[in-house]
Parts: sequence; structure tokens; C-alpha cells
Amino acid sequence: MAATTPQTPQTPRRSKRHHPVVFAAGSNSSSLSKPRHDKWASPPLHARSTIAADLVDDEQSILDASTTFYSNFSRFSRATDRIGKSPFEKYSVGDTVLLATNLRRPSIGVIIALWEVSRPVAHSQMFANIHWFLRPAELARSRTQREYLENEVYLSLDATSVIDTSAILAHCDVSSSPTKSQKPASSRYKSHVSTMANSFFCINAVDSRRGLYYELDWHAHREQSLERAEGDGIPWGSGAPWVVAVEPVQKRRTKTSARVKEDADTESGAGSDEEYRDESAGAPSILETYADSADTDPTEAPRTPSKKRKRPASTTSTPRRKRVAPALAAPTPHSKRALRARARRLAMRAPAPEMASAFSLGDESTETDPWLHAMQALHVGARPEALPCRTEEYGRVMRSVEELLEEGSGGCIYISGVPGTGKTATVHAVVRELKRMAEQNEMNPFTYVEINGLRLPEPNAAYGLLWEAISGHDTATDGHLRLSAKVALKHLSRHFGSPRRTGPGGHACVVLMDELDQLMTAKQDVVYNFFNWPTLTGAKLVVLAVANTMDLPERVMSGRVRSRLGMIRINFQPYTTAQLEQIVHARLGGTTDVLSKDAVKFAAMKVSSISGDARRVLDICRRTVELVQQSRRVARTDDVKDVIRELQNSPTAAFLRSLSLHERILLAALLKCVRRTGVSEIPWADISHQHHLYAGVFADSAPLPRELEGVLDALLAARVVLSEVRGARRVVLNLEQAEVERILGEVGGQQWRNILAAE
Repeated sequence: MAATTPQTPQTPRRSKRHHPVVFAAGSNSSSLSKPRHDKWASPPLHARSTIAADLVDDEQSILDASTTFYSNFSRFSRATDRIGKSPFEKYSVGDTVLLATNLRRPSIGVIIALWEVSRPVAHSQMFANIHWFLRPAELARSRTQREYLENEVYLSLDATSVIDTSAILAHCDVSSSPTKSQKPASSRYKSHVSTMANSFFCINAVDSRRGLYYELDWHAHREQSLERAEGDGIPWGSGAPWVVAVEPVQKRRTKTSARVKEDADTESGAGSDEEYRDESAGAPSILETYADSADTDPTEAPRTPSKKRKRPASTTSTPRRKRVAPALAAPTPHSKRALRARARRLAMRAPAPEMASAFSLGDESTETDPWLHAMQALHVGARPEALPCRTEEYGRVMRSVEELLEEGSGGCIYISGVPGTGKTATVHAVVRELKRMAEQNEMNPFTYVEINGLRLPEPNAAYGLLWEAISGHDTATDGHLRLSAKVALKHLSRHFGSPRRTGPGGHACVVLMDELDQLMTAKQDVVYNFFNWPTLTGAKLVVLAVANTMDLPERVMSGRVRSRLGMIRINFQPYTTAQLEQIVHARLGGTTDVLSKDAVKFAAMKVSSISGDARRVLDICRRTVELVQQSRRVARTDDVKDVIRELQNSPTAAFLRSLSLHERILLAALLKCVRRTGVSEIPWADISHQHHLYAGVFADSAPLPRELEGVLDALLAARVVLSEVRGARRVVLNLEQAEVERILGEVGGQQWRNILAAE
């Protein structure tokens, strides 16, 4: 069949789920220079009718289309012509190549099939099936860490993608052992690959979804896959994945009841290591079964083991070459402690209330001065070693996220509660524990990203943060990606919208959407997309949505958004008097040398009767200790009363209560910009823009720019804010931020408190 030059599209083409986005030649990607000129260099192998798996996009029509398979193709290259070599480069099945993707560096893969799709009314297209390699940086961020060299790559177990041949950049070498000398790039001219090493070595295969590594002889695996003749009626070169045969791992218990029973048995001393022995220990090994089976094709590799099995108590060695082919890859050794912890993982790891210890600062000056130590420990920004009074909520969040990660499925968890009830702090504690478990190989690896609505310039910016985490971009070293929200949404839609196959980056992703109220837009498209993606097949996306109101879905969200939210809802009730007392005593370490028990109880009673905000009682107690620091005495109930009276009847509070509506909106806009940027001096343009957004919520209309300047002048005259005119005008708050937040929340009501709250 005559080959024709393919007409490459101008937009990036998405391969399959969890793969890097593969760009076609002629796109705007900086990774590509000029369109490729490819043509077939071998006679056709065989032909058949086109199926959907032969195309890059599911939307392409397969009506009256035919697929013809080839063994290699050639490409005209001007660079090779100038250094005295043939102007044509040949790419064959089995070649390892570099590929242009959405990542900063080219991805690595091996060609396992080549074909052409011909249509009666369209140009023919050339495609390739790629089995992926993975760099260590492309794995999940929270995983078991292991040493690796810069040019080391891992072969994925069974991950493939269909790409356009124009996405293939150049050949690369993948050896079975590390080498000091690296082969230079094929071109001496500066291009997208000339300055990058194209020599790698692979001694392990990886199951990126579970964080398991297997010993591998890459050259032997490649030769065996190429020599494999027809199997299951599939002709050679048709793109069957080069599945890495691995030994089964031991079953793991995932049911909550079993884990709770194990926990009870361990505490009572009834449990032993023999009770958790693999039930299939007496069954013949997979090697024996594979060798003795007369009906099994010895050249057919078994599939990847099921997720429901446990790791073995002892790691087996790599099978010898003399045994029945194919040799099964043996898992790399793990510590007995990690294996035991993975098999006997507990259902809930919340610290008991009595485990809360004194806040440790590690500063000698605070340890010698108990008043200074108490002031720092009672600060709302200080993180204690444990979270008392939230054991039940911690356990519910932990179990929900843990089950979704173990099942490999996606889902949404809605967490609600009034400000100051420990929602974000509890989620952070859960994430820290899950990261620790993943690093010790007790949990499937995952990538974590936090999206705070108060720190985003606009709700659409959440797409860029999620895409950075999904694509494996390292913001710490390379900075944030320079792409618009529209482009990031396009990448995410293609990433989650192709459920046909899973790829090398198929690990889970956990997203914390804090301050969900700030991400609500008129169309509600942002929250809809974030809640809809976890419902797609194979998404492996877990969304933790944190909001300040329990009835936000019923009151604000539309029906299509609410239906995607799911049924997992966890509500944090306001703290009671006893719980607030326990929180304060936990911060102080149980000592009464600085703050008496009666004083703590009185402050807790006052706060619990109003809001139950833990931050409020901590602020009152900290101010009380600051009041008695000079006299070096124990704070009593009368001191707490003086602080509460001062907070409620101070001249600052009285003045803030007397402000006009737009003056209070301007202060709220300034606080919003301070939290989002993290700096105290805010440009006036940003404040006026945020004021315009808030005016649409709290007022009937927004003032004109000239009128808003008058509102600012009134606040400047009262010394509430300060401003300097040097270049761009900047404004800074001249009052205590917590005091302004409290007064504005008291005057404005619950809606203002929701917007001003920042846990």
C-alpha cells in the first residue's frame, strides 16, 4: 500500500489516560522544531479493519477505515545529511526513542507496533504504539524513596499509548547496566535533544500505581518480546503490550473490620505473626504452575498480580535463566518491618486525646520564661504535636481517603464546619500520616496538592495547580508552569477523559480544596469539574472539599454539581466548653503556673456560648498571659474578663463598628489580598479589583473609581490603613489583622465570617 505524507493536526493530541500529553508536529510546543517527513520503509505485515484502539482520539471515525501494520519507517533528516551520513533515519519495532510530551524533558518509550490508518475521504495517518519508561521524577511524590542515578529509568509493567509518529524525536539507548560514558545526541546542532543525554539504563520495572519495583533484565526482556511469534491469534507487530511477568505479592487486608480486629488482638496480646500468614502459602508457586501446565503457552507472560494480594513475608530471588521461560521479575527486597506494617495496617491512626503533649518550640529563651513559652504555644499559627477532641473526625477522614487510595478509585469527601473547628488542621494531619505510610511502603503512592481558594487570584487558577501535580512538574526547582487556565483545563479534560487505558503515571492524586466557598463562580464550572473528574472511570482522583457551611451544596450548588459531590460528608461540630479547655491545656502541657484552670474554663465558656471557635479562645488566653507577664503572676478569671471586655469595648472595635458598608468591604478586600499574596503591602489596583468583586455580593452596586478613592481617603485619615505613593500605589493595614477580622465578622454576620475565615 502506498504511503502518503500525513497531515498533522495543529493542536496537541492526547494519547490515553495517565500518559504525558503527546504533541504532534506543527503544534505550538517548544519541544518540536519542524514537521517530520515520514514514510514506510518496509512492506506491509498484515491489514485489518480499523478499531477505535488504532486511533489517538476516541472521537475520530473508524467508518470504512483500514489499518495496515509495518515493521519500520524512515524519516528525512537534514541534520544527518550535513555530517556525512544518510539523510534518512530508520525507526523499527523494538527501538527505544525520545518522545515530545507536555513534560519539560522528552519522555522515553519503546516502539512495539507501527501502523497506518487509511480512510476513503481523508488522508492516511501514521501511528505508533509506545510502551513507556519512567524517570524517577515522573513517579508519585509520596512514595518509598530509593537511590537512583541521573540516567536511570524504570520500565512500566504494561502501560502503552498510541501516538502520532511525528511525536517521535530521536533514537535513544537503554542498556541493562549503568555506564559512565554517555552517548551524545545524534545531531551536532542545538535543538530540543542535542543538549540532553540520550543514553539510559534500566535494571528495574515499576508498578507506579502501587509503588512496587521488580528486578529486570531489559535486553533479555526486549529480545524475548521481539521473538515472540503469534499468540492468542494476534499477528506479530500488532501492538500487544510487552507485559513484564512478575511474581504475585501477598494479599493485603483492606476491610475495616479486619483491621479493627487485628488492632484489638494486638492490644490484648492474642495476635502473632503466624495469624497473618498468607492463606495460599501451601499452594504451588506460580513458577511451578507455569512449568507444569500443559495447556499454557510457555511464551505467554502472565498478567500483573491482582491488587488484592499481600506482599510475601520474605522476598524471593530472581529465577535462574535455566528455568522455564519467561523468567519472572522478582520484587526488590523490603524491610520486614515495612512488610509487617503493610499487612497489619490499622484502620485508624488518630492520636488519643491523652497523647497530646506540650508544645515544643526548641527555643532556649521560651523554655526559661514560662510566660513567653505559653504565649507562643497559644498562638493560633502554632501547630501542636497532636489534635485533641478530633479523634472521631480524624478517623472518618483517614478511613475514607485510605479506602479510596487502596481501591484505586476516585471520589469526593465534603468536610464542613464553622470556622475554627479544626477542619484544615485535621486534614493536614491525615495527609501527613498518609505520606508517612506511603514512604514506608504501607500505602499506595500518591501525589498531594493543596488548593486554597483564598490564595488564588481567580478560581480558574486551580486548574494550573492541579495540572502541575498531575504532570509531575517540579515547581520547587522549575517554578510554576506558564500556561493559561484554559490550556490547563484542556490538558486535564484529556487526561481524565480517556478511560480506555492506564499509563505510566497511573498513581493516585489527592487534592485538598480548602475554602471551597471562594471557588464558587456564577457558572460553578470550577467546582463541577473538580467533582466530576473523580467519577470518571480510572481517574484515581480524591478530592477533599473543605467549606465553612454544612448546607453549602443545597443552598448554593446547582443540581449537576451537587450530584457529583457524592455521599461522603463529614461535619465538624463547634467545640464545647470541655473541649476548648482540653485544647488550651494541651497547648500548655497541663501546667497551671501561668494560667489557672478557672481562667481557662471561663474563657472556654464565653467562646463556646458564641461560636465554639478554638482560635478565639486561644487568642483570649494568649492576651491574658501577655497581660500578666510583666507582673510574673498566674492569670486568673478577672484577668480573662478584662481581656474580653477590652476586645469587645476597645476604641478600635467601636470605631470599626461605626464604619460604612463600603469602608468595611474595602478592609475585607485588603485582608483577602494579604492572605492571597502573603505580603502586607498590596497594590491599590488589586484592592480595588477585589472590592469590586465583594461589592457584587454585599452591596447593591459598586462605587465609581473616584468614589472608591474617597473611601480610601477616609480610612487613611483615620489611620486605619497607610499608603505610600512611589511608583504603583500600595496600601498596608495599620491595625491588628485578627482584630479587624473579628469585628467585621461580628458586624456583618455569618456570611462575612465565612469570607474572612482562614483556617
